[in-house]
Amino acid sequence: MKLLWCAVGVVIPFLTVDALIPASNQQPIQQPAALPGAAHEKLEDVISASPLLSLHRAICEVESISDDELAVGKLVISLLKAHNFTVKTQSVPQPEERNSTKPRYNIYAYPDPSKYSGIDVDAIPSPKVVLSSHIDTVPPHIPYSLSLPPAKTAREDILISGRGTVDDKACVAVQIQALLDLLADPDAKLDPLDVALLFVVGEEAHGDGMRHFSASDLYRQTNTNYHAILFGEPTEGKLATGHKGIGMVKVKARGKAAHSGYPWLGRSANSMILPALLALDGLGDIPEDAGGLPRSEKYGKSTVNVGLMRGGVAGNVVPEYAEASITFRLAGGDSDELKELATKAVRKVDPEGLLELEFAQGYGPIELDGDGVDGFDTITVNYGTDIPNLKVADGVKRYLYGPGSILVAHGKNEGLTVGDLEEALDGYKTLLLRSL
Repeated sequence: MKLLWCAVGVVIPFLTVDALIPASNQQPIQQPAALPGAAHEKLEDVISASPLLSLHRAICEVESISDDELAVGKLVISLLKAHNFTVKTQSVPQPEERNSTKPRYNIYAYPDPSKYSGIDVDAIPSPKVVLSSHIDTVPPHIPYSLSLPPAKTAREDILISGRGTVDDKACVAVQIQALLDLLADPDAKLDPLDVALLFVVGEEAHGDGMRHFSASDLYRQTNTNYHAILFGEPTEGKLATGHKGIGMVKVKARGKAAHSGYPWLGRSANSMILPALLALDGLGDIPEDAGGLPRSEKYGKSTVNVGLMRGGVAGNVVPEYAEASITFRLAGGDSDELKELATKAVRKVDPEGLLELEFAQGYGPIELDGDGVDGFDTITVNYGTDIPNLKVADGVKRYLYGPGSILVAHGKNEGLTVGDLEEALDGYKTLLLRSL
């Protein structure tokens, strides 16, 4: 047991965050282990001395790849309950294609009014502002580590690396700590009934966590008084004024298997699918009036990524089946327009209609409330978010904000600095209070 400083200003006995993490997930701190200069302060001591940084470390050390978020969910729930939050969990079913029975939970939490203001409330409060992020990450898990880049000597330059340190556990940690700090600050005059936290699963793979919450009784019971929702994603500490839309299509080809020495006796599914992939891959570069994807002044041109291809069983067998998955980032239009353009492009090279096109539900560009907020620079981003998966009433502000860059978020060098996190902490406090 260890004494931790609680947000309400009292010392309480509580398990350290390290004690809540399975031993198998503990990772050593990488060198260099100290800051230059007379103090020679160890990097890990900088993290341990800060409630924000130690919270961020705790949740980043727990692996939580999409569809396997239970461990980090349990940790977040424990931490919130220890700081006088009432926590409601939602069991989110695994996607059918995963064939998994692993439990996973959305987390909805709000300050217990009886603990923070002495008021007993029977019903779940209807907050004015919700802070929301996702607790899943992309694979593979990369251990948490600390380092100091060459020629850097300042505390705020300490680099925190590892999977999820940016996307999206930085936002989870900052949102929790911002709310704790404001609740403990009498000058903030924050009514605990006005705020809530929502942390969802599955954002990186399916968006099923947020869709589950949006369709739930819990959401219907609590969304009657929204002023704003603060969505957390890496935006380089700027407010996003919008993000591109998204569309996805799977192309399937069914040929006929044969010996590769006698290819005329079969039909190659790989050869069938290749012209279609080339046609789709070029749609972002073709002018709109020639059948290309939409463009806009705000978001630039739409882009295409042929992200996954599978076909055949061996090099000496004519492949019987092939498929490919393509993702479009839309600068304009919507999923219906994309479907029409993509289908037309494929049928030009597949006039017999032998290829099967399977479109997933997408959406056009998402406009956000980032303009005109004093003290914040703005940005547009090309990635998708959970924002379209949460249906809100007209007039509810939607902000997208967070530390770190999306350019490293899914890579092997994912990381951000101490300064990035602490700057975002101040930013979230400002956004939250203004939203109220």
